[in-house]
Amino acid sequence: MSPAMQSVPPEYEIYAVRYARMPRQRRDNFLGGDPHDGDMPMDFFVWLVRGAGRVVLVDTGFNADTARKRRRELIHCPIGALAALGVQPEDVQHVVLTHLHYDHAGNLDRLPRARFHVQDDEMDYATGRCMCFEPLRHAYAVEDVVALVRRVYEDRVVFHDGDGELLPGIELLKIGGHTKGLQALRVHTARGWVVLASDASHYYENMAQGRPFPIVYNTAQMLSGYARLYGAAQSEQHVVPGHDPAVLERYPRWEGSPHVAMLHLPPRED
Repeated sequence: MSPAMQSVPPEYEIYAVRYARMPRQRRDNFLGGDPHDGDMPMDFFVWLVRGAGRVVLVDTGFNADTARKRRRELIHCPIGALAALGVQPEDVQHVVLTHLHYDHAGNLDRLPRARFHVQDDEMDYATGRCMCFEPLRHAYAVEDVVALVRRVYEDRVVFHDGDGELLPGIELLKIGGHTKGLQALRVHTARGWVVLASDASHYYENMAQGRPFPIVYNTAQMLSGYARLYGAAQSEQHVVPGHDPAVLERYPRWEGSPHVAMLHLPPRED
């Protein structure tokens, strides 16, 4: 194999798996509100990345108990939902925790063989002095954070300090903004580099219009993060937000489930 061929990263498949949803209004999704009335519901996703013999899960969702406490509609367990894609919990080798909010970092006990990847600043934020303030800790679930600490003592957590390569063709992008250590994921696919924004942009409108989501640690980082997301992707159409129901409308559905979209394929034409 020539050096040029060796330098081409693997191509991965990416699946967005919706596992829960909730009603929201437009005013709830923009810092400072929104002058227009209207529904703007929120979907909850995890993302499966696979290829080259690797299985990577991006975020782990929440469980039925959390759904009841926070009044979210749980469609199915996000880990159990992977079975529709032929993936069992023990198949997952790596878990990228984009951040540790309750809807992204539950169910860790259901992944017996995975190594968990998190930014240093996120663990510092979730376990440090910022959590003395209820508005900052509201979106965290203490038992989920404790579960990750236990994985540290089991030598199953990999800490990252900034951008870096997770695997060939899969890169971590430290964005911050929404939380102190939020990270996005850049993945090489057959259609080019796709960026999974997670909560660096909850909706397409947040980044397209430069209007931050109201749960924010550092507004300047959130705003500058939108440009970083676009700059890391093959095009603006290659950036996938973290909670927008439009994702399932824009991308082809997986034939095995109406709640799964295939992000490695081009968006549907209007």
